[in-house]
Amino acid sequence: MDHSQPSDESRVLVIYTGGTIGMLVSPQGYVPEPYFLTETLRSQNRFHDPLQDSLFSNAGSVEGYRVWSTSGRSSPTSPSSTTVPSGNAVPHHQPTLAVRSSRPIGISVTLAPTTQQVSKEQIECKKISDAIYEAHLPTLVTPRSIVPGQSSSKRIRYAILEWNPLLDSSNIEIDDWIRIATEIELNYTSFDAFVILHGTDTMSYSAGALSFLLEDLGKTVILTGAQIPLSQLRNDAVDNLLGALSIAGNYIIPECSLYFNHTLFRGNRVSKVSSYDLNAFHSPNFSPLVNVGIDIVVNWNDVIRQTSLRRFKAHKEMSPHVATLRLFPGITGATIRAFLMPPTRGVVLETFGAGNAPQRSDLMAALKDACDRGIVIVAITQCTKGSVSDAYETGRTLLQAGVVPGGDMTPECALTKLSYLLSKPELSVDQVRELVGTPLRGELTRRAVPAPSHPGSEGELPNIQGLLSQFVRLAGASSSTPRIVLSPSVGDTVAEHAAAPWSRTAAETASTEAALLPYLIHLASARDDMESMQYCLSAFANDDRDDRSVMAIPGGIVNCIEPGSGRSPLHVAALNNSIKCLNCLLESGALVHLRDSLGHTALYYAARQGHEDVVDILISAGANLGGVEYETGFATLALQNAMRSGHEGAFKIWAKTGMRMPQTEDTRPV
Repeated sequence: MDHSQPSDESRVLVIYTGGTIGMLVSPQGYVPEPYFLTETLRSQNRFHDPLQDSLFSNAGSVEGYRVWSTSGRSSPTSPSSTTVPSGNAVPHHQPTLAVRSSRPIGISVTLAPTTQQVSKEQIECKKISDAIYEAHLPTLVTPRSIVPGQSSSKRIRYAILEWNPLLDSSNIEIDDWIRIATEIELNYTSFDAFVILHGTDTMSYSAGALSFLLEDLGKTVILTGAQIPLSQLRNDAVDNLLGALSIAGNYIIPECSLYFNHTLFRGNRVSKVSSYDLNAFHSPNFSPLVNVGIDIVVNWNDVIRQTSLRRFKAHKEMSPHVATLRLFPGITGATIRAFLMPPTRGVVLETFGAGNAPQRSDLMAALKDACDRGIVIVAITQCTKGSVSDAYETGRTLLQAGVVPGGDMTPECALTKLSYLLSKPELSVDQVRELVGTPLRGELTRRAVPAPSHPGSEGELPNIQGLLSQFVRLAGASSSTPRIVLSPSVGDTVAEHAAAPWSRTAAETASTEAALLPYLIHLASARDDMESMQYCLSAFANDDRDDRSVMAIPGGIVNCIEPGSGRSPLHVAALNNSIKCLNCLLESGALVHLRDSLGHTALYYAARQGHEDVVDILISAGANLGGVEYETGFATLALQNAMRSGHEGAFKIWAKTGMRMPQTEDTRPV
């Protein structure tokens, strides 16, 4: 078993629940077939290339392809050659990954795929504790490829945790959502990201539910599936699965999202709109997070930045006593009263237009009576696009009856959010009603706040001057800060602005800021300088120009990467014991799971440098060791050095990160 993880390799856990993507044709129509999906992916070198010897791994350049194509390795090989067998074969050299589940893992593995008689053997599954099972699953690894916008190539190693039995998505229930959330929690520290293969019919419900169940999420979670199964020659399964894997393995987008038809959506913003189009999902009230075309364009300004200092956890309960009621002309008060009888605790009321309802007294009395009894009723619009409002009298009467406006939430999101909130016993009915209209995971649009006036050209140069002044202040050796003048201003003498003024456009000004701000925030992190740190954060946050593309720093300014080392400001702050800037970065949405070019997180550097206070802060924010940090011996070596030198403080710090003391060879986190 091989635990090593190269720094240019990311780990993704694929949770395969079922759905069309892995189905086969039968006399009864499409039906799920156990292990078919894994065996198919293993036989396709787009999804599995362990020897890096496929066309995809050798087509990065003309020279590389010509060498490979003339080497003889591109020719068909016999079963006795070095080609990795098809099917679920597990050669001795193939790495496996420990995967945990709340149910027994019952995957079978093909051991002799080249013979007519295929033998199968059950993978050993151990019970770790109550309702926790672990098995070492064989892994698949993608060919090395360069992602648009990134300079280095990367391979994605993934394991498939297949459910038994596989489910059609129409059979998905609350317990299944909790199972998915639990499996993500059990494997959270071992994997960089998660892809959930799911049927399309209820995928938007599952995406909404998981967005709430996965609390303080700091890693990428993507749901995907297919309209046409992988077993068919013409399908959308290949594009959807490859796209989801590529995004999950190369970007940290700490949300529960849904990938379909070259687009990554926020999961709680989508609805299925077509049963036959490949473009099956729409997000009518929120722009996509990622558009995949020739380039992969991440809309970083819209990606949620977690600002909580709490560790990730999965909430494992949802109330089943919620329902959706769609108003229609002629609906009676008796119908509504019957619908709102116990054990109902929450209702999503789909209203007309912008939140309107019939004004009959019997209907309003039924709604008011239910609200007075403590039932939470949330009003959303029946329209595909738009929001409820109090613009009409017929909408205001609902508010007077106690109905809570749900903004522009989709029906799927409103239902799952209500189920989630009502499952929390610590929340009162009034608190649930308040939280329904509060965006918790970006599921609804906040009410518009009047924007500050657009800065004119007279305000742009002072911004650049202030930015450069911060550089000079931090980098200069003298105590006095020299004045920087880029263009003449009123009151300056002719001598002071004899040089030609700085000619620029608004886009050029913004581009200059976008180029300089990342360097400044790294410098501020190294010096623990809060003045420059706050300057960077405010300069980025307050930019209200129409063309935000020039300010689209990947991950935002708090997660900007230094090109040479691949380090974020959080890495720099951890290395330099810059506690004030570290706290500021975390509160502003810095990602604790980012790895630099060597594969290390900020927590590793803080522990290696002996910065105990920084380690405590990062751990409280959800950081953990993983990958190369302990599996290839870096952390183990640090522990051994501490043992030889008798450095008790180092023992204490590494123990806080979850490392076992080096009494045995196994020093992996517990």
